[in-house]
Amino acid sequence: MTTHPTSALARRLLPGELTAGGTPRPERVRRSARDWAVDVLLFAWAVLCWAVLFEQVESKTYLPGWLVALDPPLGALACLSLWMRRRWPLGVALAAVPAAALTDTVVGALAVIIFNLALRIPPRAAGLVLLLHLAATLPYVLFYGVPHEERWTVAVFVLIFYLLFFTWGSATRARRQLVLKLREDAVRAQADHERRLTDVRRAERRAIAREMHDVLAHRVSLLSVHAGALAYRTRRTAAGEGAALDDSEIAESATVIRDNAHQALEELRDVLHVLREDEKEEAPCPAGRPGEPGDGAVGTSDGARPQPDLTRLGELVDEARAAGQTVRFDQELPERADGEDGWPLRPQLQRTAYRAVQEGLTNARKHAPGSPVQVRVAGTVGEELTVRVSNPLPGTREPRRGEAVIPGAGAGLTGLRERLEIEGGTLAYGPEDGRFTLLARLPWPPPETGYEAGP
Repeated sequence: MTTHPTSALARRLLPGELTAGGTPRPERVRRSARDWAVDVLLFAWAVLCWAVLFEQVESKTYLPGWLVALDPPLGALACLSLWMRRRWPLGVALAAVPAAALTDTVVGALAVIIFNLALRIPPRAAGLVLLLHLAATLPYVLFYGVPHEERWTVAVFVLIFYLLFFTWGSATRARRQLVLKLREDAVRAQADHERRLTDVRRAERRAIAREMHDVLAHRVSLLSVHAGALAYRTRRTAAGEGAALDDSEIAESATVIRDNAHQALEELRDVLHVLREDEKEEAPCPAGRPGEPGDGAVGTSDGARPQPDLTRLGELVDEARAAGQTVRFDQELPERADGEDGWPLRPQLQRTAYRAVQEGLTNARKHAPGSPVQVRVAGTVGEELTVRVSNPLPGTREPRRGEAVIPGAGAGLTGLRERLEIEGGTLAYGPEDGRFTLLARLPWPPPETGYEAGP
């Protein structure tokens, strides 16, 4: 059963069926304050009609004595039955058939009962009970109403009376069902919206995890290489197998480690910068001019570095070479469009190509340390951009004493494949002619009119 939260005021002012949620069984619906007020008023109306008509019963001398004697008590029972009409609407309507057929004092209560019948009973069953009431009333109208009152006036009144309150109740039932349907649709739409938000958040977490892995894995692997080399030289010196490191060499190694650590922090800060910038766009602007940087604001002009793209591939290769890798870098790209504005390729695609080169260098550094690496980036506008990173397959030798072994969980290639699939690209990797090759392909659509190329 679909439920919908309602306030305390709404629970008092709305019918119990609308605050219970869904379509509960009548006997399980608790009266609201509004229901109690309506029930008291309707009961008072029925009693008032009973009292007024009770005085006129004795004036109808053409009625049999037994019928005059039954009229007041049957009318009174019909009035009392109104307190049970919410829990047992069908039973109350059926029990009112004798009173409707034989008495006049039941008119006030009968109007409420017929309205309640159409409101709370399905149309088919309610229609059958209505026909039963009309059939039971017919003898009284024919034998006592038509001969002694104005001709056919009673018959027309009875027909209009039943149809009026039955139609009113049916219309109210349709309106309440519409309200419940709209409420259920709103609850379902809200649930769907929350489910979509959950899926979006999950996708964002995956994207952030991929980005942080790409950033940190590369930098940490460089740190591991430099720190491992420093530890290896220190152990050899302690064992008397090599010359001791002088102060300048130690300072240079420490500087490289420090610089890579700082760069790792800066690149991690860039990832968080993008995330916080998205959050700032979603959050309402504080007092002041929109976009005005405040204290501690992130995402405006706080000095965040540009996101990696094709122009920074040279820097990436230089860092790998500084870490001791032998890298051959070939780049075959069209001339840059619009001077210094960059290649006509979306920044997201350029960033993905950069991450592909970064992942290839990191994998070579982890699994084939000391092996030469070939990096080739080529592409044509309107066709595709390819990134190929290859290195000789590592042997089966055990690492030498003191040689750094960088652990890996294999999540980088999985994340890179997801990146490429999102952008409509493909990723292939594995042994090929004695070399391990990583091949990434990305679509390079022609630039559209008014398109701003990536930096």
